[in-house]
Amino acid sequence: MEIAPSRKALTHERILDTAARAIRRAGFNGVGVADIMKEAGLTHGGFYAHFASRDALLAEALEHAGQQSASRIAKGNATRQARGASPFQALIEGYLSDRHLSGTENGCAVAALASEMPRQSPDVRAAAAQRVRSLVALVERSLPAGAEPGGAAAIASQMVGALQLARALGDNTEGKALLAANRRALLAQHDVSPPA
Repeated sequence: MEIAPSRKALTHERILDTAARAIRRAGFNGVGVADIMKEAGLTHGGFYAHFASRDALLAEALEHAGQQSASRIAKGNATRQARGASPFQALIEGYLSDRHLSGTENGCAVAALASEMPRQSPDVRAAAAQRVRSLVALVERSLPAGAEPGGAAAIASQMVGALQLARALGDNTEGKALLAANRRALLAQHDVSPPA
């Protein structure tokens, strides 16, 4: 028998969902506790029943954002692999997609927040470093057998950088072309077609 989550647990989850979207949309410094609580439909006073500080919220929201992204990536990868894509091709085509170009609020937290991560508190930086490690590990798991050691970190860097630059250009022909060029380059260099 499954136990239903408590009201407090549901409220905590709602705050995290709201904060995870907000930090990807506006950055760490672009969101305040009052803004997050208001967007979640809650009073500012209820915040401290859930989090010890704003930094505690940011660290947990970053982890939550990473879990959400990982879940979306896994679902998309499974769909693409069912259509015949290799694990690496599935990852690259999903991460460097036109949809991800415009999906900042629900996309990869590393791409959305990388430039701000070094200026955060130690707890938030630790959560950010874990998000980077998780992305590198995801790339490593997708690489074909015999791939170059250490290559996953370089590939993850290119993926994040390409997405950031494409977003800087905009959700337009130029931004989409930059993503397409990086997809082609990464697949040509690192993908091994699945056996027929």
